[in-house]
Amino acid sequence: MSESGSLLLRAYGSSPQMKILDYLMDFPKNDFTQKEIIEALGMSKTTFYKYFDNLVDFGMVRVNRKIANAKLYSINVSSPVVQSMRKNVDYISEKIADESLHKISVQTKRKK
Repeated sequence: MSESGSLLLRAYGSSPQMKILDYLMDFPKNDFTQKEIIEALGMSKTTFYKYFDNLVDFGMVRVNRKIANAKLYSINVSSPVVQSMRKNVDYISEKIADESLHKISVQTKRKK
């Protein structure tokens, strides 16, 4: 398994949708304009807009509030899909931690 990238992207792939979700999941209490998300990800506007509306339509991303004409978006932590993804990432994290502890234990026994 590759050691680079977030566990979410390692598990689900680094498609544009997943990059957007990964970014928003890193900051679950924050909200962002579309422009802020685009800039943070370094994603083209064309790519972003091609996929973003689906994430909102599926309820994974929500409009958190509106300021004048600007909408601010955040991850929808109540979404069953988002909750499932978070549980899967937690499971993977625990598995990696367990494997690391096992390797350390084996190495420690070999040194004795």
